[in-house]
Amino acid sequence: MSTERAAAHTPDAVLERFYGVIPAGGTGTRLWPLSRAAAPKFLHDLTGSGSTLIRATYDRLRPLCGGRTMVVTGIVHRRAVLEQLPEIEDLDLVLESEPKDSGAAIGLAAAILHQRDPRIIMGSFAADQVISPVEVFQDAVREAIHTAAQGYIVTIGIEPTHPSTGFGYIRAGEPLAIEGAPSAHAVIEFVEKPSQEVADGYMESGNYSWNAGMFVAPVDLMLKHLSANEPELYAGLMEIAEAWDTPQRVEVARRVWPTLPKIAIDYAVAEPAAAAGDVAMIPGAFSWDDVGDFAAIGRLNPAEENSELTVMGEGARVFSENASGIVVSDTKRVIALIGIDDVVIVDTPDALLVTTKEHAQEVKKAVERLRASGDTDVL
Repeated sequence: MSTERAAAHTPDAVLERFYGVIPAGGTGTRLWPLSRAAAPKFLHDLTGSGSTLIRATYDRLRPLCGGRTMVVTGIVHRRAVLEQLPEIEDLDLVLESEPKDSGAAIGLAAAILHQRDPRIIMGSFAADQVISPVEVFQDAVREAIHTAAQGYIVTIGIEPTHPSTGFGYIRAGEPLAIEGAPSAHAVIEFVEKPSQEVADGYMESGNYSWNAGMFVAPVDLMLKHLSANEPELYAGLMEIAEAWDTPQRVEVARRVWPTLPKIAIDYAVAEPAAAAGDVAMIPGAFSWDDVGDFAAIGRLNPAEENSELTVMGEGARVFSENASGIVVSDTKRVIALIGIDDVVIVDTPDALLVTTKEHAQEVKKAVERLRASGDTDVL
């Protein structure tokens, strides 16, 4: 083997091929009225850390990719994202004129990177997740990169802490003998959100992990499966990608993007790739939360000592007596709670939400009703 070829197989050389991709989409309707279309949840500090979710995502990836990072987000969020991530170069900021789901978003990132260097290994990590400890996450990603270099689409499966019916699952198969990735396993299948009885069985078996939508893969393999399963989407994305680093980028993207079919990356790539034996999993032994509702914010922001009420918001004015739950205040209005349990109150200048942790997942219904009634000024 030549010295050059041997160097290409060293661990450092593999890691140098890694490029981070951060899909930053969605409006977080379960976090309304805090999260809005113009200011979705990834632009907020929801953990009290002083860092927004998208900034924290970038900072987690930076030691792994040395700043080689692409962000895919809506065109209306361009200014806000650049304020959070001034390091992002213009050609690495992919702006969607309209939402097209994760298949188009992640697929376009893969296509653009493939045009630049078909040897790139990309890692896609959503902008709105909370992860700790960061070092454990980074170790899992390094294993995923080494596994991807052997010709796999790799997902990081979260070790479940309870039999959740709100997440999809990954069924792990036999361990893979991959240097640099001792915990890599084959993936047998992806499973949709289960019933409670089925979720209980998953926990007992120990063969299932939560699907957090984290993917690490060679860009050429991602595109191979996209081409086979969604040829129309593949063709459109390749047309945009071929023009991306040229003066025709804006014209081509404006013309082609609205014509693309909407499909999740799980259906377009991950599930058929798993059926073909091309998917592996690295178990993620770290704490993970997708901050899906206000109950999650309560978990991530414990109440102060001698209190059962979490209060968030600069200068929030809250009085409580025998009350528990969470209050998020973006006003100077005094909020008094007396004798009420597990309450969720979100007070903003133009909208007030009052519910309970038990019903926190149903907040999106209010958003749907407001949209249907034409009250879009508060969305």
